[in-house]
Amino acid sequence: MSQVEDRLAALGLTVPDVVPPVAVYHPAVVVDHVVYVSGQLPLVGGELPVKGKVGAEVTPEQAYELAKQCGLNLIAALKSVVDLDSITRIAKVGGFVASAPDFTGQPQVINGASELLGEAFGEAGTHARSAVGVPVLPLDTPVEVDLIAHVS
Repeated sequence: MSQVEDRLAALGLTVPDVVPPVAVYHPAVVVDHVVYVSGQLPLVGGELPVKGKVGAEVTPEQAYELAKQCGLNLIAALKSVVDLDSITRIAKVGGFVASAPDFTGQPQVINGASELLGEAFGEAGTHARSAVGVPVLPLDTPVEVDLIAHVS
């Protein structure tokens, strides 16, 4: 087990199996010393726990937890292509929140993924980030998160 998985286990979390793609792409690819992870949905056992727009059908607190699940799925995608302990930095996270027209709390929602990555990777988990509100996401998911990481 990696140090990352040990840290997650201390939080009562485990790295899930990598989520199979819902279209034509790879969950993660490595180019030189950079890992590009495709947008991950908060799927659990192949299912979305909740659907809809944040600020309407989905509360910000639910969306935060969904973003955290996206973070676990990002780690699973990373693990599918590299040793988690070889990651030297999570460089960039992109967060997308399907939002009701008046919802403006996208940064707080994506904190679910960002905070998880920080807990899992320590200092190497701190990153640059975008948190963007959008009208709709695939499968009517409330949240999607992608990332770019550097490996040794």
